[in-house]
Amino acid sequence: MTKLRIGPDKRGNVALCENGLVIFYGAASSAPEFEASETLCAKDAEILPGWVCAHTHLYSALVPYGMPAPEHAPNNFLEILERIWWRLDRAIDPEILRISARLYVAESLLKGTTSIVDHHESPNYIEGSLDTLAEAFTEFGARGILCYGATDRNFGLEEGKRGIDECVRFIQENKNPLVKGMVGLHASFTCSEETIKYAAAKALQANVGIHVHVAEAASDVEDAMKRGFSGPAERLEKLGAIVPQSIFVHSIHMSAQEVRQAAKHGVWFVQNPRSNYGNKVGYPLSLTYAQRVALGVDGYNADMEQEMNFGCEEATRQGEDKVNVIHRLYSGWRMMGDFFDAEFGPLNSIENCRRCIRTSAADLRIVDDEGVRHTVVDGKVVVKDRKLVNGDIEALREEAKSQAQRLWKEMAKY
Repeated sequence: MTKLRIGPDKRGNVALCENGLVIFYGAASSAPEFEASETLCAKDAEILPGWVCAHTHLYSALVPYGMPAPEHAPNNFLEILERIWWRLDRAIDPEILRISARLYVAESLLKGTTSIVDHHESPNYIEGSLDTLAEAFTEFGARGILCYGATDRNFGLEEGKRGIDECVRFIQENKNPLVKGMVGLHASFTCSEETIKYAAAKALQANVGIHVHVAEAASDVEDAMKRGFSGPAERLEKLGAIVPQSIFVHSIHMSAQEVRQAAKHGVWFVQNPRSNYGNKVGYPLSLTYAQRVALGVDGYNADMEQEMNFGCEEATRQGEDKVNVIHRLYSGWRMMGDFFDAEFGPLNSIENCRRCIRTSAADLRIVDDEGVRHTVVDGKVVVKDRKLVNGDIEALREEAKSQAQRLWKEMAKY
């Protein structure tokens, strides 16, 4: 059992961690006796909660290593999917996915992001793909929530069923308490009625939510309207696929009424500022009508402060109060609290909040003027003095460069 002592930090506070929880946080002079098995120096630094990335795609980690531009530049969001991302996900095999997941998780921990919510697609490698992702979380010690984004877009109904069955298999077989499984759907417009209903049934049976892209672009709304619905959210609701603890990603083209209606079902919404801006799909002003909104990156790096800063700039341009974006970053802690049996977020001094002291998850980042010095997940040190405890980031980057070249060759076949 690791008994970890952190600090004192520049504010004179120490954190004592045991059994994955912060059992004391406050002035060093008030700390109880504690026989620590490990101590982290926090001099000239501050002890803070780890960040949460509420939505991403681990399979995108190799993109910075020279992904070639499409032969014909996309003119709209659907063409971006068809000419870039759907070609990339078809090219993914076990080895490519393995290094993608390992690199993304490692880089995230170095940035102080301790929890990652992933939405995965690899139509030519479905069965076992979630195990490959989970291995990276186990290897480096991160916390996460995983799903396979089921779709019919490549091989029809059987493909959708296989994706959902992969989610269910993982939920049943996963042994890592720091990793949870969900049922996933890619997006309404790529899924048949049968696949959506099947996802809903399996999610309810497994007592988990559905992680799905909703109304990311106007084309998703147009597709739902052609099918007789006001939008993809209504389609999901009418097919029984809005279940508690579901995650609606993007929701840019949902109306205020649609957001309120989905929120009644206990849905979490996730804003992804850099991705939305890059894909030119719009800005989710209607999310101001929801209370449960977190911040994700949709495949960009999980530097959550960078995401927040960009989101604040974009909010100002769109006439929204940037405080909303900051609050969404902080709401990631509440989201994790809904999925894991602990409280996440700001540490409270023992004088002010005894209950919080005993239940706060020991997912922490220790930050100084140069950035993240140490990262702790579940009371275990995973980054120490800016280096991975269980890996070599430069070796991972070198392997990523090599696998990226193979990925681009495979991608060219599609």
